[in-house]
Amino acid sequence: MSEAMPAIRLTPLVGMPVAEAPVEIVERKGLGHPDTMCDALAEALSQALCGYYLDHFGLILHHNVDKALLWGGAAEPAFNGGRVTAPMEIFLAGRATHEFRGKQVPVEELAQQSCRRWLRAHMHALDIERDVRIHTMIRPGSHDLVELYLRQQQSGVALANDTSCGVGYAPLNELERLVLAVEQRLNDAGTRAAFPEIGEDIKLMALRRDDAVTLTVGCAFVDRFVTDFDDYQAKKARLAARVHDIATQHTAQPVSVDVNTADGATPDSLFLTVTGTSAEAGDDGEVGRGNRSNGLITPYRPMNMEAVAGKNPVTHVGKLYNIIAGRVAERIVERLPVAEAYCCLISRIGRPVHEPQVVEVRVRTRDTRPLTELDAPISAIVEHELHSVAAIQHELMNGRIRLY
Repeated sequence: MSEAMPAIRLTPLVGMPVAEAPVEIVERKGLGHPDTMCDALAEALSQALCGYYLDHFGLILHHNVDKALLWGGAAEPAFNGGRVTAPMEIFLAGRATHEFRGKQVPVEELAQQSCRRWLRAHMHALDIERDVRIHTMIRPGSHDLVELYLRQQQSGVALANDTSCGVGYAPLNELERLVLAVEQRLNDAGTRAAFPEIGEDIKLMALRRDDAVTLTVGCAFVDRFVTDFDDYQAKKARLAARVHDIATQHTAQPVSVDVNTADGATPDSLFLTVTGTSAEAGDDGEVGRGNRSNGLITPYRPMNMEAVAGKNPVTHVGKLYNIIAGRVAERIVERLPVAEAYCCLISRIGRPVHEPQVVEVRVRTRDTRPLTELDAPISAIVEHELHSVAAIQHELMNGRIRLY
């Protein structure tokens, strides 16, 4: 351990494991949910800014573009195809360096390009030019935070630009893995080709009561691929069967599936959309209101309220510490006789990112050995992950770390 880093608070993880409790809840907002779209667009913009800064200046400059808002539009869905009557409007807000060494940075152009590129790549039924308006509302950062950011360039040590905390746990249990697998399979290219009526706006709520799992699925159907009311019902049943098939590949417990339970008995009361997302009329979105950095919403697990998408990957501990805490927990479970691990990191603004105020690790061991025997190997794992910021930056900029 470095001298500047505090000793790790290593304590036993007590109580019943979540997977053995009588009730467990896991949620995921899918790729086309308005909140997830905001996370994705904010992160896409951060990646675009990082790429531009590196290409033109040789370093990543100060930015935090984590305040995206999606204002839903208006639409008139109809069997065989309806129409959008008012476009959804996306507001990309935050702070970014607009000028450096006398050269202007095309922040608005980068925002427009990155946003449209992501939407075009991921929303198969959305007309990007007609049904979306993008507003860029990004101003330069405050002098003190920009100065703090540049100070780390001189010292070569990244300095935390916030006092914040990050949390993570490992491993994902069976229900958590199941929820991720179902949504990801429903939104992969193969399913899209076979089931074009399924929109990307898929929300999963998994409830396990004792040894039985109930999956409630909200899915936006694309109206141009649905001919009438009976066809909608048939395709909804087909989706339920598909979800059940995927889910039962990940658990031996009995699984029941309900799809679009708010549907009524008339065509105008169905979850039918023109674009495959409720953002066209039924819902709005905002960064940080959906999935945590592991892609899930897990009320029975440690979580924090930090919005990670769009924050800079160099000094913003609100982003980095959530990633690092999750990796610390994963490495502990992978390498040590530990069945379950939780990690919490707390920063202090202006201090090096690799020197948190507190590192707390809670573990559930696989045997009866004293925790003191794990102090040294866990400390080594924590220090290694805290000094891996450069590698994390590279992975983030290349989209290899999913934050939503």
